[in-house]
Amino acid sequence: MADVVIRGGTILDGLGGEPFEADLAIDGSKISEIGENVPKGKEEIDASGKIVTPGFIDPHTHYDAQVTWSNSISPSSWNGVTTAMVGNCGVGFAPCKPDERDLLVKLMEGVEDIPEVVLTEGLPWNWESFEDYMDSLDGREYDLDVVTQVPHAAVRTYVMGERAVRHEQATPAEREEMGRIAAAGIKAGALGFSTSRTINHRTLAGEHTPTLRAAEEELAVIGEHVGRVGAGWIQVISDFDDPDAEFAMLKRINARAKRPMAITILQRDSRPELWRDLMAGITQANEEGAQIVGQVLTRPTGILLGFEISMNPFSGRPSWEKIAKLSLDEKLVHLRDPSFRKQVMSETCPSKKLAGRVSTYERIFPWDGEYPDYEPPATQSVAARGEREGRDPEDLVYDMLLEKEGKTILYRPLSNYAYGDLNTVGEMMQHPNTLVSLGDGGAHVGVLCDATSMAYMLTHWTRDRTRGEKVALPWAIKRITSDNAKAIGLNDRGQLKPGLKADINVIDYERLAIGYPEVAYDLPSGGRRLIQKSEGIEATIVAGQTVYRNGKSTGNYPGRLIRGPKSR
Repeated sequence: MADVVIRGGTILDGLGGEPFEADLAIDGSKISEIGENVPKGKEEIDASGKIVTPGFIDPHTHYDAQVTWSNSISPSSWNGVTTAMVGNCGVGFAPCKPDERDLLVKLMEGVEDIPEVVLTEGLPWNWESFEDYMDSLDGREYDLDVVTQVPHAAVRTYVMGERAVRHEQATPAEREEMGRIAAAGIKAGALGFSTSRTINHRTLAGEHTPTLRAAEEELAVIGEHVGRVGAGWIQVISDFDDPDAEFAMLKRINARAKRPMAITILQRDSRPELWRDLMAGITQANEEGAQIVGQVLTRPTGILLGFEISMNPFSGRPSWEKIAKLSLDEKLVHLRDPSFRKQVMSETCPSKKLAGRVSTYERIFPWDGEYPDYEPPATQSVAARGEREGRDPEDLVYDMLLEKEGKTILYRPLSNYAYGDLNTVGEMMQHPNTLVSLGDGGAHVGVLCDATSMAYMLTHWTRDRTRGEKVALPWAIKRITSDNAKAIGLNDRGQLKPGLKADINVIDYERLAIGYPEVAYDLPSGGRRLIQKSEGIEATIVAGQTVYRNGKSTGNYPGRLIRGPKSR
């Protein structure tokens, strides 16, 4: 008798094959049988009229802190993700010397928008080396599997101290030491090494990530050390301000490392066709023997705006900043005061960049429907509504944000939305040299929540889209399961096949929907974060155990730290 039988569902195998109706049996942690009339199991899940898919695999999350204090790696685990990779963008908490913990906390506070007190009180700091960090995760129980990468910022700070933070160049000996640490991390089971070259990653004080100006030779030496291990990829975040020079450098690093490389691909408003040049470069490089993929998101990269969260259209203005750290109830006392309203609306934000993000009303959208709309037309913007109603958009947005007792949330797409639709994203996702990733779960928790992006692949792209072409459901499932598993070197999951790991979602496809983001105060010390859940995922199974039924935790935590093939 099988431990679990999923009965009568429509199987989507994760390889893009045609769906078929069958039973699926699980013994222990693995799929044991897929076929008709499978004998009764100890536990039965009725999947009639439902689809059965592999668990989703997200190679780009930021739960580096959360995995040290929580069994629930939410919101990703609430939304069908069964394997999450941490250590992205070159940031993390290991290796770290005791007297340099504050440097990493301040960096993560800024980059990931997690309050310092949450990290200070939540992190156990029972490690120094990266291997120690992994050992500290061993034995912990989760509602999904966790895999790691070695983060460059932590490694650089560990080796160079304050000189790393000041963006000084590493000596040859320091480069070698960084390479040794990265290689040791891969040998201990990390699945990659990550770095960041973007100006968008900075502390709250505005200091850029220590890796921003790292020299090519530093990255190449680290890559060579990783390459000699023979496992793991190299993940790079870059602005590509000088795309030809930057990409040429990355090609040279890839050639020396001889390991797969993943680079983030986004459509920038300032250069909306640059992504095509980068993808053309990746295609040519791969034809010449390189191993490079672009990581893309299923929707815009955007921020959420509201009075309860980290940003709103009045952020940066002197009057707002005086009340920004108050509780929502305390803020509302001021916000409902006509004199405060008049004052804050008379002010301007001293930062043009911040003002452009939070108060460009042609690109800020209210969500009025039953579910959030990540592909809104220009006619739904605050500016367009203000014009229809004969109101100043700033006056209108102030009233909007006071609705729902100050809990209203507005949407501001930043990247991937230069032309006001998602047609470009569709092209990116369907390119043969891309991965569908970048859910960013655990990151920027006060301004965004894209952990539902994999579920969005199914709701929007295969079923609900009205402003452009859709994609086939089997193909969409393949992109967020087996393609990602293969890319990060996990060959035991991402497919529904006897003998493979039983990480599975049972989904009421017609009912599948992404709910509105909400604010929760469930981080250590009551820290705030944005959360989001999907409706219609009737069961999520990890390693053969049901972890969620109809959105509710079962109390099972079979997920573990997964070490890569070169682990000790």
